Amino acid sequence: MLYMVIETFPEGGAPDVYRRFRDHGRMAPAGLHYVSSWVDLDFRRCFQVMETDDVALLHEWMAKWSDLMEFEVVPVRTSAEAVEAITL
Repeated sequence: MLYMVIETFPEGGAPDVYRRFRDHGRMAPAGLHYVSSWVDLDFRRCFQVMETDDVALLHEWMAKWSDLMEFEVVPVRTSAEAVEAITL
């Protein structure tokens, strides 16, 4: 299952986020896979796609970062999967 994770950083909080990432990496548990990410031009939000078959792993990972950001999680599918689901 794919998840779009929207991370919102507090004003001026991006350096703390990137410092932790530099020092500790993504800190994702085994079974949670990073797919790709994009950061807005103001360094306030990161849009990250993660993949796992166990949503509990996603929550475990977010707990390691929740002191530095807020999360919104949206289960998503690829465009190809959407076409297949709609055209059946």
